[in-house]
Amino acid sequence: MTASNASIPTVLLPYGTAAIAAAAAVIAEGGCVAVATETVYGLAADATDSRAVAGIYAAKGRPDFNPLIVHVPTRAAAEALAVFDDAAGRLADAFWPGPLTLVLPIRERSGIASLVTAGLATIAIRVPAHDAMQALLHATGRPLAAPSANASGSISPTRAGHVLRSLDGRIPMVIDAGPTTSGIESTIIACVDGAVRQLRPGPIARETVADLLGTMVGGGGAGIEAPGQLASHYAPSKPVRLNAAEREGDEWLIGFGPVAGDATLSAAGDLVEAAARLFDALHVADVAPCARIAVAPVPNHGLGAAINDRLRRAAVPG
Repeated sequence: MTASNASIPTVLLPYGTAAIAAAAAVIAEGGCVAVATETVYGLAADATDSRAVAGIYAAKGRPDFNPLIVHVPTRAAAEALAVFDDAAGRLADAFWPGPLTLVLPIRERSGIASLVTAGLATIAIRVPAHDAMQALLHATGRPLAAPSANASGSISPTRAGHVLRSLDGRIPMVIDAGPTTSGIESTIIACVDGAVRQLRPGPIARETVADLLGTMVGGGGAGIEAPGQLASHYAPSKPVRLNAAEREGDEWLIGFGPVAGDATLSAAGDLVEAAARLFDALHVADVAPCARIAVAPVPNHGLGAAINDRLRRAAVPG
């Protein structure tokens, strides 16, 4: 949404004490604000307030069968909301705070709004590492539901400007803490009924989880159990062609390694660098004067599996 058809003013504030205090006040009144995490910018609201959570869905145009991730400041806060088994505890010890979301059985009388879990018996929960989100969690004293701060299905935001591109006029505030570091959404691991399954690839590879636990890590089922499982997601407004060795016709080519392109995810073939640049590159390509987008091949191992997951979903027509 652009400023010309905006319905409410969206204030952009630099990250700092004043911005966190202002954002906490908005959340206390049942509103939502965009704030950086180490993965992408999130759209945060009180996870115990049904009307506030409904405001997230309305701002994003998000389907209500798609659950949200709840952010909390500490593992102790997570254990007050979810039931941890041994595997979940070991993963939390290893990767929190950080880009890991655990899907766990929700505790009775957790106080979490049913909209957050989309009626499921599980909760997706994370302890983020970013200073801005941690500061907001401490200032509000509430668990915060925070999906990516963008219109549903569109390119995820790794800069404040990306948030404004789709949500200007839909939300009251964006806290600008600069570009995110991981660049792609958290890995989601479900630990339910003794099974460990990866529901969404992310910065922490499936192989890393399997090695830590000494067990097989399965995949997701047929239903929607966590964010990022819709077939079409993270999508620009233009058609996307994958595994492109060269530009064809009126395309903007995003390179990797030996494929240079109009811009590159990583000239050195570094997957960490590529992940950090992925969504920013898609945003740039989406506003470039070309009708289509092409993306060079990215290896499908380690972090590359998460990058390719996002690219495959981005290439599916909405």
